[in-house]
Amino acid sequence: MERDLLTRRLSGAARASLRWETGLGLLVVAIVIFGAATSPQFLTSTNFFNTGVSSGEIAIMALPMTLIVISGEIDLSVASILGMSSALLGFLWARHWPMPAIFVMVALLGIVAGLINGLLVTRVGLPSLAVTIGTLALYRGVALILLGPNTISNFPASYTNIGINPLPGTQIPYNVAIFVVLAVIFGIVLHFTATGRSIYAMGASPDAALFAGIRVKRVKTMLYVASGLVCALAGVLWTFRLATAVQNNGLGLELDVVAIVLLGGVSIFGGKGSMAGVVLAVIAFAALQNALLLTNFNQEATGIVIGALLLVSVFAPNAAALWRRGLPRWARGRPGRTAPSSPLGALHD
Repeated sequence: MERDLLTRRLSGAARASLRWETGLGLLVVAIVIFGAATSPQFLTSTNFFNTGVSSGEIAIMALPMTLIVISGEIDLSVASILGMSSALLGFLWARHWPMPAIFVMVALLGIVAGLINGLLVTRVGLPSLAVTIGTLALYRGVALILLGPNTISNFPASYTNIGINPLPGTQIPYNVAIFVVLAVIFGIVLHFTATGRSIYAMGASPDAALFAGIRVKRVKTMLYVASGLVCALAGVLWTFRLATAVQNNGLGLELDVVAIVLLGGVSIFGGKGSMAGVVLAVIAFAALQNALLLTNFNQEATGIVIGALLLVSVFAPNAAALWRRGLPRWARGRPGRTAPSSPLGALHD
């Protein structure tokens, strides 16, 4: 019973994801047409490079967030882990640590930060929203303690060039190349492995996932650890791109990350979404921000755009269900079918 229910829900989620991805593809085309019509600079290779450079770290952080949200949880501390990792990099460099050793310490910091999130959610049993709001502030506080008002900007050019130069022989920024590689890895894990099927199952029905023998706590903890490690990497890339480590690096980026994931068709309730949709959402989000920038749109008002995307991304996938819920009972009924007698039966609709 539980397995059949879970299978039907996952099949319906897969069909919905395909429809959403088609819409995202059309949205990308519309944004490109809009950008090309409003600015002759939009379709230039230089503009593509600059757009990739400015959006790469956000796109990278959206990848582990996708898996976490599909599993039925959320991580609002991603940008704070980026900022804390950046602060640690600057702190250790100012004390003359060798860069390879700094990379190891930053990676360990990201793993520990993600592990704290995961253990509080899975072992202590606290809601992920409350936990990651708390660690968002906690990790920002650690960054402030590490650097205070100081700014570290004397990094070697061999490292800072990573943030502003393309891959040799191409016009592809390093952070975009890293995003592509990680997107392939996360996509394979999500769509072609038992771990990915477990992630969908946990988001679709946690109880059914437990009855199916899935180690829910272990898998969710590992997702948070992966998120911490990836966000630490994003912190390194962010620092080298700006050639500066300050305690407030990446401030506010968590909303951009959440907006991209939800725009990609990942259900905020879990159990639905695809990596292809998130990649399309990254392209749409970056292209839209760039098009607005080239049209002299008030950059202080970009929060309106992000907020609107969040609302649309949450409302649109659930519009049909909300509509049915608002109809009278007789209008929702179907000939020859009786109303479900249990909450599990209601899930078939």
